[in-house]
Amino acid sequence: MRGFKGGMFGEAFRMGRKFAAGDLQLVILALLAEQPRHGYELIKLLEERSGGFYVPSPGVIYPALTYLEETGLAEVENEGTKKLYRITEAGRRRVEENREMILHTLAKLERIGEKMAYVKRVFETDRHGADEGDDGDFMQDGGDIRAARMLLRSALRMRYPWSKPEAARIAGILERAATEILQGGRPDTRG
Repeated sequence: MRGFKGGMFGEAFRMGRKFAAGDLQLVILALLAEQPRHGYELIKLLEERSGGFYVPSPGVIYPALTYLEETGLAEVENEGTKKLYRITEAGRRRVEENREMILHTLAKLERIGEKMAYVKRVFETDRHGADEGDDGDFMQDGGDIRAARMLLRSALRMRYPWSKPEAARIAGILERAATEILQGGRPDTRG
């Protein structure tokens, strides 16, 4: 399975599973070190921390939890039909031995979550047809304008993240366009 580097999410993540089995087990142990959790809570927590980029399936989480239990790194307590997983002392030692990798992985997930939140905000205005605070009336007769706005958003998404010089260049383009729109197509007469 090939990972991908660069692009919107920066560092490599495996396509499909996103984590190697051992890495996922360590991340689960670190989350259990914070507090005992159910498998479903772990799925939701990983989804939340990654901004929806990584949503492990029960078919990934529960075998990892079973492995952790069988190797003595976690223990399980039955609560009716649910199982509550807790880290053991051996599990805590494993987390300490791998703290740097775990912190790096969790930080990577949170960076991805931040980027996913940014993308979601960009797409949110497309879904509603107007920017926040607009009533959308001006868009009813502006199919060409809507298409141009979507093209602009797409261009911005493709160029993100940008360096400071690139951000200044893009800001200049947008400022010139806004000025031209406000002037109604009249050339700028300022000296």
